[in-house]
Amino acid sequence: MIKDRLEKLRELMVERGIRAYYIHGSDPHMSEYLPARWQTRAFISGFTGSYGWLAITLDRAALWTDSRYFLQAGEQLSGTGISLMKARLPETPDVVSWLISNLPANSRVGINPECLPFSLYENMLDRLSGKQITLTGTGDLLNEIWTDRPPLPSGKIFEHGMEYTGESRIDKIQRIRNGLKKTGAGRQILTALDDIAWTFNLRGNDIDFNPVFLSYAVIDQEKSVLFVNQDKLSEDLKRVLENDGIVLQEYGSVFGFLKNTEPFSGVYIDPDKTNQSVVSAIPSSCSILEGVSIPCLLKARKNRTEISNIRNAMKKDGIAMLEFLYWLEKITGKERITEYDVAVSLHQFRKKQKGFMGDSFSPIVGYKKHGAVVHLSVDEKTALEIKKDGILLFDSGGHYLDGTTDITRTVALGVPALQQKNDFTWILKGLIALSNAVFPENTCGCHLDILARKALWKHGLNYGHGTGHGVGFFLNVHEGPVEIRPGFNTNPIKAGQVLSNEPGIYRENEYGIRIENMMVCVEKETTEFGKFLGFETLTLCPVDTRMIRIGLLSAKEIQWLNDYHQMVWNELSPLLTGELKSFLQEKTRSIAP
Repeated sequence: MIKDRLEKLRELMVERGIRAYYIHGSDPHMSEYLPARWQTRAFISGFTGSYGWLAITLDRAALWTDSRYFLQAGEQLSGTGISLMKARLPETPDVVSWLISNLPANSRVGINPECLPFSLYENMLDRLSGKQITLTGTGDLLNEIWTDRPPLPSGKIFEHGMEYTGESRIDKIQRIRNGLKKTGAGRQILTALDDIAWTFNLRGNDIDFNPVFLSYAVIDQEKSVLFVNQDKLSEDLKRVLENDGIVLQEYGSVFGFLKNTEPFSGVYIDPDKTNQSVVSAIPSSCSILEGVSIPCLLKARKNRTEISNIRNAMKKDGIAMLEFLYWLEKITGKERITEYDVAVSLHQFRKKQKGFMGDSFSPIVGYKKHGAVVHLSVDEKTALEIKKDGILLFDSGGHYLDGTTDITRTVALGVPALQQKNDFTWILKGLIALSNAVFPENTCGCHLDILARKALWKHGLNYGHGTGHGVGFFLNVHEGPVEIRPGFNTNPIKAGQVLSNEPGIYRENEYGIRIENMMVCVEKETTEFGKFLGFETLTLCPVDTRMIRIGLLSAKEIQWLNDYHQMVWNELSPLLTGELKSFLQEKTRSIAP
């Protein structure tokens, strides 16, 4: 099937006079998770991971993805004729270098500018033109061979109330306007769906796992325009928005609106989030100013109401996780269960909690060798049966009206081997070290990443993914602009930002281990040397002490773990009774050196 689709695409390429076609694997808003209509990467390649891009020539094809998906991509691309390019490895050429080496001079490379970020378009244009290769907007060629392509999503939009957000849309828009003045631009184009949802205190369900809706927005000092299909809004919500001064226009009318922008005005865009079609609609007489989206910077710092709500969501999630752990311990070895059953159960236990709005991403459940597949996705056919031996890794999260969660635990189902206990303990040491970090303001995530890896590096071990990402407030589970990873990120970690802390180790065809908590950045103290920040852990769920080799932990690390388990007990035990409360007491019992 994949080979047939590639053949049809190549026939179109010949008709259009292009020797290569680049597929960025995104929607017009550069979303991580995609509406079914824009799942082009999966359609043309069969690879279902959430990250990757393709280049297709008349006789070759390649897909790039990162280490999270190397094993999965290798399996899914097998037999398709598409080569796997392991991104971020020094020996792997990037897509432009690959195109240059596989195309003769004067070739034309086709793109769909609506699904290509402006920053990448500029980079590709510059590098390819230097080799006499032209970048050509051909539109969406896949649309011509995708006969049963899904339509645009049409889910309803709802309001996220002030009791959750702690700030009105009017106040948020004013803060965006204040930020806009500092840039020197007259207006900002909002294209990232989570930026728009946050700005207008609205949520939707157009994308699985992201409570957002298809839209664009334009904000200047006089007006705020929201471009969204009107049938997504109830009449009552329309009136509320209009009473707040929001101008409503249809989703597709944004391009015509931009073409009428006042000449010589400055337009602010986020080049990594704004597609080339949007930029090309801006009159050439206007100056374009680039930078991180203003609402992206604002929403990353949660206010007191949001943080209070997140702590409440963590209690709900903690109870759901405890019920799951209790169920898993009771059922394993007595009834047949699979990785798929575990994923379903994680959802069902969260669903019992008030205000639950869905999973924040597709659960990752890896038993034994599957645990080494960092972002594993299994179905009923591919799921392994879980037995009373080995170890199980599960990474999952939920959306609640009062917050978004993301948690990973690795548990023993039998007696763990010495190597497994060593690996787990080194991972735990990294999690504790980052949890305890104290650092001066204006510190970036790359400066802290070493804390989570030091114990692993000491033993010649490492992991290929980042250590931490921002988490949205009932929004995208992966939220910019901050992250904790080796690569340099110019955005410093600031008080109020919520991040994950998730070191791991993956031994191919053996097992994977990861422990993940969410934490909030807080102010620690101000001294003559400046302001210092640190983290408070938010996640409430026991760590499996059966997996720990106690002798590898220092006294301070043991104290941290005991203190953490005491916090979990203090927060959750008043909400529990009977066997579940006794189970929590057992799982949070202090350990001795």
